[in-house]
Amino acid sequence: MDHVDIHSDNFGDDNLLRAGLKLNHLRMIVAIEDSGQISAAAEVLNISQPAASRMLSEMESITKTSLYERVARGVVLTTFGAALARRARKILLELREASREIGELKSGKGGSVFIGAVTAPAMSLVVPAINKVRKAYPGIEINIQVETSNVLARELLAARHDFIIGRIPDDLNPRLFEVTEIGIERACLIVRSSHPLMKQKTSSLSDVRDYDWVFQPPGTLLRRTIEDVFLSRGVALPENIVNTSSLLLTCAIICETDAIAPVAVDVAQFLASQGSNASDVRMLPIDFDINVKPYSMITARERALPPSARLLYDIILEESRRQAG
Repeated sequence: MDHVDIHSDNFGDDNLLRAGLKLNHLRMIVAIEDSGQISAAAEVLNISQPAASRMLSEMESITKTSLYERVARGVVLTTFGAALARRARKILLELREASREIGELKSGKGGSVFIGAVTAPAMSLVVPAINKVRKAYPGIEINIQVETSNVLARELLAARHDFIIGRIPDDLNPRLFEVTEIGIERACLIVRSSHPLMKQKTSSLSDVRDYDWVFQPPGTLLRRTIEDVFLSRGVALPENIVNTSSLLLTCAIICETDAIAPVAVDVAQFLASQGSNASDVRMLPIDFDINVKPYSMITARERALPPSARLLYDIILEESRRQAG
């Protein structure tokens, strides 16, 4: 990569704006910091990889300094790039909050909250907390995304959520977050009510191994936990696998075949209690435990929660302590 002169200009006031720095430049540098990949950053901005590369070159021409370096698995920001990304993240957050405030003033609503959660606490904690909030503050609009922690943590850093409930992915810097652990997730295996293994009192890993399986995508926490259970007991991993992050599709496959799927216990109990085809789902009795890494309430460091988000955050925290007690 060509190096540029970092001493030729001293930028101050609005010189960066006058030189042509735009909001998309700020979004790009933040996306590069989050992903470490030009291709991934391009996908976030919905542009081609060559366009993303040109945008990075524009930023280096505007700032007259090297903002990133190529490494074996992608790119890393230089000290200058990291400084710009840090400021860019705050600017984008303020613009998002300004848009939110204007929207709330125009609509006369009591505020909006944007949260993300992995499936188990979304059902066991967020749903009852939302019920409490809606009764006490009916004007609050709540937006919730249920996804894996890998997705949610990046959405939080991109200021698309006020807070999330999940885990910090191994490939992200934990210093970017404030974390309050609130619960341990237990998982189980689900099958349809007429599954052959339901005739047994309990099933072992060897019993379940040769059936078809529905897994979350590779690299997700529950998937890794199940794989570790097999490996730690010296049992070969299942070979016939469908990968999906969709709980709805998982249930559809389970109800129509003899496939097996790992899900959180809270999710399995909910599915088995419903008066629909999903009630054909059963928790398979097994002779081993599936304990997933604890989940936490996670906020972005140095980012204050808006009042409406703080209200829901506190109620969810209170609900988690009530359930634990």
